[in-house]
Amino acid sequence: MWAFYAVLRPRCYIQNSIKNPDTVIIEHEEEGGYHAFCPALKGCHSQGETYEEIIKNIEEAIKLYIESLKEHHDPIPSEDVIIKPIHIAA
Repeated sequence: MWAFYAVLRPRCYIQNSIKNPDTVIIEHEEEGGYHAFCPALKGCHSQGETYEEIIKNIEEAIKLYIESLKEHHDPIPSEDVIIKPIHIAA
């Protein structure tokens, strides 16, 4: 069984205090550890063994992703994410 966590606004910043897209999804992996991704930044994923490590790793991944967008003069996507828990009877 897997667990699903949404972490809103982890407060990660890059050079010049430009705010990143700030919603990440963190999933607890069945075999241990965590997987995280940023929905606003397609393909921006990271892994970590602990909650603290995954937060550090995804913040670094977001920073590098944004830096790459800037280097290639690509626009930084705005966040347009809705996270809504739903309950489905089993």
